[in-house]
Amino acid sequence: MAATLNNCPAPAKLNLFLHVTGRRPDGYHLLQTVFQLLDHGDTLHFTVRPDGAMRRTNDIPGVPEGADLVVRAARLLQQAARERSIDAPGADITVEKRLPMGGGLGGGSSDAATTLLALNHLWQTGFSRAELMQLGVRLGADVPFFLFGQNAFAEGIGEALVPVRTPGCWYVVIEPGVTAPTAAIFSAPDLTRDTKPVRITDFSEASNCFEKNDLQVVATRLFPEIAQAIAWLGRYGDARMTGSGACVFCAFASEREASEIVSAARATAPAHWKVWQARAIERHPLSHLADTAAS
Repeated sequence: MAATLNNCPAPAKLNLFLHVTGRRPDGYHLLQTVFQLLDHGDTLHFTVRPDGAMRRTNDIPGVPEGADLVVRAARLLQQAARERSIDAPGADITVEKRLPMGGGLGGGSSDAATTLLALNHLWQTGFSRAELMQLGVRLGADVPFFLFGQNAFAEGIGEALVPVRTPGCWYVVIEPGVTAPTAAIFSAPDLTRDTKPVRITDFSEASNCFEKNDLQVVATRLFPEIAQAIAWLGRYGDARMTGSGACVFCAFASEREASEIVSAARATAPAHWKVWQARAIERHPLSHLADTAAS
């Protein structure tokens, strides 16, 4: 019977703040942010196949199989293993999508990271967490964070990570029904690119540790529905956009408070919005796979 690993979480992330502090000569923007993991996300299932092929077993609208970060991650790990003369057979991968594309929640990056963690375990290829992170950055700047395995203060293009303690709270997230292309946000002429850098202690010691998102001004200009969602959720707290959008979030002290806001949204917010609540978590649910990979 083929080896399987089912019900593998690919959690969402929030950017509790996001500053653009500069731009590299190659065009990549320099960032500072704090990544927060949530107990809400996609779910992936893996089955080893002996013929070396990588197959996604289900359709995902708008994402061809060959372009899917999940398939690309699997092939990248397979190639890296074979370069070390390690057997890496193949896999069938099923992706249950809950996270939107272009939402700023890291859905595709999280799926890729879960794929690397799961197949490294199933294939017994033995790559360490650091080695998986080196592979992950080739797939996208957010992938190393999900492999890092815990909430983090991030700098550079998002790959320089330091563990950070974050508030143990609940979040309400609004998906306003639009997709915010990352390239359009970062290429906007009115994007702030010179925010003064902060220190990790500035975040850790602040009584209000949530700072601004430099991308929000551009995103709300280009996509008025993001501004509408921020205004609606802002009636209940300090609402802001995550990543390059389009999702909006606000923190609450308890599950009960978050549930009340979700109920209010269902009664009064636009019907096409998706509104949900999620608990902040400290570690990636599959982080233990990387802890034991090279032992």
